Amino acid sequence: MKLLQLILAAALTLALSGTSGLANEKVIKMSTTTSTQASGLLDVLLPALEKDTGIQVKVIAKGTGAAIRDGRDGNVDVIFVHAKNREQAFVAEGYGTKRYAVMHNDFVILGPQADGARIKGMKEAVPALKQIADSHSLFISRGDDSGTHTKEQALWKATGLQMETVTSTVTKKGKSREISFTHPAGLGQWYLSVGQGMGKTLTIADEKQAYTLADRGTYLKYKYGREIPIDLEILSEGDPKLANPYGVIPINPKRHPHVNYQVAKEFAQWLVSARGQAVIGGYRLLGKQLFYPDAVQ
Repeated sequence: MKLLQLILAAALTLALSGTSGLANEKVIKMSTTTSTQASGLLDVLLPALEKDTGIQVKVIAKGTGAAIRDGRDGNVDVIFVHAKNREQAFVAEGYGTKRYAVMHNDFVILGPQADGARIKGMKEAVPALKQIADSHSLFISRGDDSGTHTKEQALWKATGLQMETVTSTVTKKGKSREISFTHPAGLGQWYLSVGQGMGKTLTIADEKQAYTLADRGTYLKYKYGREIPIDLEILSEGDPKLANPYGVIPINPKRHPHVNYQVAKEFAQWLVSARGQAVIGGYRLLGKQLFYPDAVQ
């Protein structure tokens, strides 16, 4: 009898450990931009994913540049970011297997109601930024090598203003790294680089009643989805140059054999499936849509 009990106990232990192993196979690590987290999208997207597929996602939210570096170093299984040219280069260099076009929204130029630079209603982003610079109105830059920061630098370069390049140290969660970026002359005067994610940048810009560039999704979350909303208003929007596409890329197992590629691929394919796209398109705040599906079904 005792022998039978030992055999049954051993069998139960093996069964439980086997189940645990299978569960662990459905867990992936993802580096993603702060905007997917700060906007609240992941709070609805990931529970739906787990319900449909059993996949659990450990989220590491940071700027797109840092997320891409996580992918290059093999620290995560998948990246979900918004800097299309950098994403395409990531795949071309063999770090990712494929870029899946997931969704888009757009960037907007925000500012205080007083609008000292007089840019309200301007559709073209580049002239609006130049007007901010010419009036020396306070502008808050993320300065964190994110997708938003990448877009901002491209827009400033297009203004024809004198540009300068600096290297600064960004510290997040106790980890420091150096990044180089370009900016219009006036750093530390009317142009402030804070080295923060989108949410904190919006908070700082709101406190200082300054201008900033933000993705629409995070702005709507901070404007309409919080008990204490920010006062900043959208002053310039609608320019095609402000398009903001997001892509998801599984890390290439040929480059990093340890990554959980099959589950990362299943995750990416769910995002671009009819179900994943419906969840993305259905995410709203007070009736306002934050993201628009990009996958063709």
